[in-house]
Amino acid sequence: MASTPVGPQLPRPNPVRVGLRRLNANVEKPYPPAGDAKEWWDRLKAAMGTASSDFVSQTLYQLQTAARLPCDGISAIAVNAALSMIESAKPRDEVEAALIIQMACTHTAAMAVLSRIGGAHGGGRHVAMMAAAVSKILRAFAIQVESLRRLRAGGSQYMRIEHIHIEPEAQAMIGNIQSRGKEHE
Repeated sequence: MASTPVGPQLPRPNPVRVGLRRLNANVEKPYPPAGDAKEWWDRLKAAMGTASSDFVSQTLYQLQTAARLPCDGISAIAVNAALSMIESAKPRDEVEAALIIQMACTHTAAMAVLSRIGGAHGGGRHVAMMAAAVSKILRAFAIQVESLRRLRAGGSQYMRIEHIHIEPEAQAMIGNIQSRGKEHE
């Protein structure tokens, strides 16, 4: 089991954030909430593990789509929460970033469904359907976390295969065998 570091933790820098300006009913344009636009954009690229501005632009659009609340507009809070999750996971490249973005969006969806269950709107049948849906979403999130772990670990596994010849009428034991001392006989 991994040990938890003891002692003073280095403070994490504030997460990269975006401001949103409404362009139309479906899209808002991200902008730097404060400071230099180039520095902000470079920080977004670093947070997503990419050198591609197109990847960042597409990701911001996808996060806006995923952060749309039911019967409401795009939530800047939800976009910034997803960005914080992505940045803290420290993707090393676009493949890891894509998986982490999916994780952030899956988390957002799960929380939206859970909030609707809490109100118990629509009766027992509706609540049961929502509970089944959130169960599937949370299972997908767990699979995504495991996929990221495997991706980062290189997916390598250790397998030991031995070939043993057993002569006719011989006896064999299979498994990890430990000899016992005389006191256990």
